Amino acid sequence: MQKAIISFVISALIGFGLGYLVFDVIMGDSGSGQQTAQADNSQKSEAKEESTDTKEAKTVSADDDNILNKKGCLGCHAVESLQLQGGAVGPDLSKAFVNVEGKHGKPIEEFLKQPTSAVMSGVISKNPLTDDERKQVLELLKEASEK
Repeated sequence: MQKAIISFVISALIGFGLGYLVFDVIMGDSGSGQQTAQADNSQKSEAKEESTDTKEAKTVSADDDNILNKKGCLGCHAVESLQLQGGAVGPDLSKAFVNVEGKHGKPIEEFLKQPTSAVMSGVISKNPLTDDERKQVLELLKEASEK
């Protein structure tokens, strides 16, 4: 019985250690490099995407000025409707503005403050959005859902 407990504890420690190594150390350090490379590729292939907002013309591109790129969202997510290429780990955010409430039980504004998913809870708690950043994200996601 003691061998089984010791084996379990050692296996659990190795598992947590590898998880930490992969998701925090490797993904955390190299994530910004991948985002920069993705931004460069997107800039070369598709200069800038303009919205059809009648009040004012906004430019959406995958460069460093894009809030989704600044906050690292494009490391896991893409926004195909805005032609923002990103990671494939998370879902495409093109319809997130309208789908989050049905999927997570709270409006997207609240979800961005306190997510109900385990993955996003960890991400937001480590890198919370300011009110201004949240507003910028919401504007982009609303625009994406309208295309």
